[in-house]
Amino acid sequence: MKFFVDTADVNEIRDLAETGLVDGVTTNPSLVAKSDRDFSEVVREICGIVDGPVSAEVTATQAAAMVEEARKLTRIAGNVAIKVPLTWEGLKACRALTQEGTMVNVTLCFSANQALLAAKAGATFISPFVGRLDDIGEDGMDLIRDIRTIYDNYDALNTQILTASIRSDEHVKQAALAGSDVATVPPAVLRGLSEHPLTDKGLKAFLADWEKTGQTIL
Repeated sequence: MKFFVDTADVNEIRDLAETGLVDGVTTNPSLVAKSDRDFSEVVREICGIVDGPVSAEVTATQAAAMVEEARKLTRIAGNVAIKVPLTWEGLKACRALTQEGTMVNVTLCFSANQALLAAKAGATFISPFVGRLDDIGEDGMDLIRDIRTIYDNYDALNTQILTASIRSDEHVKQAALAGSDVATVPPAVLRGLSEHPLTDKGLKAFLADWEKTGQTIL
């Protein structure tokens, strides 16, 4: 499973990218607003840090305007993927942009039927929001499993499942078990995947035993 980082914090992205674990980045207007920087500048800088797709979201609500915004955004860098909402107008824009060779991330997906439409429209990525479904009492991971089953039923559907609205390491694990192609995670969640109390305990014991030897490696 690929890891995208869900942030517009350039410093965070640069630090995480040094591990080689970051396959892409997702941004949205809310994340960029938190950075208090020019949107295009942020996207350009991020595209220079990571080689993989960097999702930049349009703000228009009508298909023609979405396409125009998308064309402007794709001129920033060759690895920009355009995020469009899963609305009827968004699906029209997805189709048009895909036919132009643009990577499209269809976002705000909350049902398997929506995911099927996005795939038929040629989406590169579909972004189901599991955390927000959990918030209303549903199991967001059921949606990932349903989409995986549907996509696997049809060889012609090549859309990648990009699990979004991830809140915890458990979400990451369940997404991987369900066969999600990508998980987009906040920096804190990605870092937390490396942590386990037994790892800390074991390292502490190893270091204590090594100190007793009085030796150094360098």
